[in-house]
Amino acid sequence: MKRFYREAAAVEGAVGWHVALDGRLVKTQGGNVLALPNEAMAGLLAAEWAAQGEKLDPRGFSMRDLADYAIDVVATDRAAVVAALMRYAETDTLCYRADPDEPLWKRQQAVWEPLLAACETREGLRLQRVSGVIHRAQDADALAVLGARLEALDPFTLAALTTLASLAASLVIGLAALEPEADGEALWNAANLEEDWQAELWGRDWEAEERREKRKTDFLAAMRFAGARAA
Repeated sequence: MKRFYREAAAVEGAVGWHVALDGRLVKTQGGNVLALPNEAMAGLLAAEWAAQGEKLDPRGFSMRDLADYAIDVVATDRAAVVAALMRYAETDTLCYRADPDEPLWKRQQAVWEPLLAACETREGLRLQRVSGVIHRAQDADALAVLGARLEALDPFTLAALTTLASLAASLVIGLAALEPEADGEALWNAANLEEDWQAELWGRDWEAEERREKRKTDFLAAMRFAGARAA
């Protein structure tokens, strides 16, 4: 689609902040009012619209897509979104390790264990560690704590967390990414620890690397979106 506006701006309205294109307010892709919680988030979305060239590139709207998902999906079916996130808690990648006598286990212990321990301290729970890939159910009390944590989040944060947890295959990493001082690069590397281990053994594939960089971009974008919500 050809660019149809000259200026994009964040503007305050009666029900929050909005994005205006040449003075006209943008709606979500679902046709809802794009009402954002603060100026910081509206600024992120307005910057995306302003950065578009003569033709609109859908790949340049990661912030808009997150905001639309929060309004069109999360706000209308919050229970389904929380339930989907809880599935990552039940099978969190960081809880499944190699056997202790394998070299990979040492790296998992060095990188994953501090993240898992920090989550347990922060959230007040205990998660089961598993050697191998056979599923072991997490304690009901721990899942209840995580469920309550997710229920307390607003739709915009839940939208960001959905992207973070799905890309990392880990709710633990997703929640860590919401922390104010979170190191996005370190968290992304932790999420890809096993992939990197395999690449060290067998070599890297450029197509896989390209896909990983795209996922990394989306992961860091979701962190910026969550950070704007917390601003």
